[in-house]
Amino acid sequence: MRVRARGEDIRRFILEHVEKHPNDVAKLASEHFKITRQAVNKHLRRLIFEKSLTETGETRKRAYKLAALVEWRKTYTVSPDLQEHVSWDHDLSPVLEPLPENVMDIWHYGFTEMLNNAKDHSVGTMILVKISKTAVTTEMRIADNGIGIFKKIQEAFNLPDQRYAILELAKGKLTTDPSRHTGEGVFFSSRMFDRFSIGADKTYYGHRIGDDSDWVMDWGNAGTTVFMELSNHTARTPKKIFDQYASLDEDYGFNKTVVPVNLAQYGNDKLISRSQAKRVVSRLELFKTILFDFTGVPSIGQAFADEIFRVFANEHPTITLLSIHANSEVQRMIARVKLNPAPIEPPVIAATGENAS
Repeated sequence: MRVRARGEDIRRFILEHVEKHPNDVAKLASEHFKITRQAVNKHLRRLIFEKSLTETGETRKRAYKLAALVEWRKTYTVSPDLQEHVSWDHDLSPVLEPLPENVMDIWHYGFTEMLNNAKDHSVGTMILVKISKTAVTTEMRIADNGIGIFKKIQEAFNLPDQRYAILELAKGKLTTDPSRHTGEGVFFSSRMFDRFSIGADKTYYGHRIGDDSDWVMDWGNAGTTVFMELSNHTARTPKKIFDQYASLDEDYGFNKTVVPVNLAQYGNDKLISRSQAKRVVSRLELFKTILFDFTGVPSIGQAFADEIFRVFANEHPTITLLSIHANSEVQRMIARVKLNPAPIEPPVIAATGENAS
């Protein structure tokens, strides 16, 4: 039994590391388990036989990669008859199985939320869903031919640039149709999956578990494409993610958010003005606890810090404001504005008689 368990550990190690080490995974496994290359090769041959791995090249040029156990795609026509729970039950669930229950729960949430968003918000006519599943991970793409999510948010909220649409989306509780949506789907999906990204019109937004920063890049495709990736063996559960952003009071609602402050930077701009800060705190009165994530922000100006940590804080005394991943320079500026009391307005004296001007 010990020998069999060790073999399973070796094969799992190979599968988990082959994507980053396609040419030297045998050497890596040999060094990690202190076994010969010949012993590792036996496990490689078994994984190839089981169709978990594929190989290309010969001898020193040999490379390995995860084999696609499932490749599936389907195009849906947008209509009132398209229902995400029916698509999940009839199409997606059978394709993804067998996976652990918590993994299926995450996929259920992510797929139904993203398909519903595309159906209700894209103003498109078609939605393409693609799935690629290996022995280690599963990937899903959901693409529509509509207006593009960032452009729609920009127009709905009269924002000067699509990048600010990403900032608003990252905060959570954002929807252009509040009668039918809570605005939580994208926020929680981006926290549940190992990798979550959206490309639309000219902009690409991504979030990766374990990476403190959200990133924005150029994009050139029409419509909206959502990409989700998840380990087949993650211990994450939807409940754990919901609990991270829920209050502990009676309503147990979505009352905590993380704001990636770097998304307020545009180009080479520095975060120095009150107008930039007002963009950051827009709609944050909807939350009870706010974590301002300063990853990738080298410095902030006095006015920017003052608008958030004194002005906004004084206007909303029941909201808890916290800063995370701030370097020493940012921390000093925040501390400085917190220590300074609100300026005292000079008394207004009625001008009468000869003193009037």
